[in-house]
Amino acid sequence: MSTTVTVSPKFQIVIPQEVRERMDIKPGQKVTFMEWKGAVVIVPVLTADEAFGFLKGLDVKHEREKDNAV
Repeated sequence: MSTTVTVSPKFQIVIPQEVRERMDIKPGQKVTFMEWKGAVVIVPVLTADEAFGFLKGLDVKHEREKDNAV
């Protein structure tokens, strides 16, 4: 997917609706701008609850229980 936007005189941009919907970006949510290999990447900042489970296959609860058992 590729969308072109215009930078305003105040250096603001609008995140296109298609991108907001695909990335589930909500009003008031924070995003991080990073440079990567000469490009700007916008990464949504996730809360702990939103981030929980994004590393599928890693049983964090089980690992914590093992660590606490020691």
